[in-house]
Amino acid sequence: MADEKNTASKGITVKIVTPEGDMYSQDGVELAILNTQGGQVGVMNNHVPILAALSISELVIKKDGRNLPLAVNGGIAEFSNGVLTVIADSAETSDKIDVSRAKSAKERAEARLAHAQEVKNQHEIVLARVALMRAVNRIQVASVNSGR
Repeated sequence: MADEKNTASKGITVKIVTPEGDMYSQDGVELAILNTQGGQVGVMNNHVPILAALSISELVIKKDGRNLPLAVNGGIAEFSNGVLTVIADSAETSDKIDVSRAKSAKERAEARLAHAQEVKNQHEIVLARVALMRAVNRIQVASVNSGR
């Protein structure tokens, strides 16, 4: 029983990797909240193994009573043996997001989407929607950190 309690209190390890390399690594995480294509999942110590496709959305890491929001733009998450590995197309902690750049990207994506809809180019519509979702996600995650 004492060993069980000690194991539960140590938390999990979270590793986030992007094409640019290791983006985040932390031991002792109490809870990671992921938004998968199948819905929201909370991962804690002793969680069953999972493999899930991630949505373009916020990932929240809870440690020592504090929340760290990250903007994650797709990818996969795998949890086993106490380690959550996220392989993401891109990821940023909320304090590293350049909001003005994200707003500019949102405006460009909106213009691109409007044009693609006007010329009825389905491929461009899909690409523009993804770009728009990524920009909006970054803006929302940054606003959580700043209290906006």
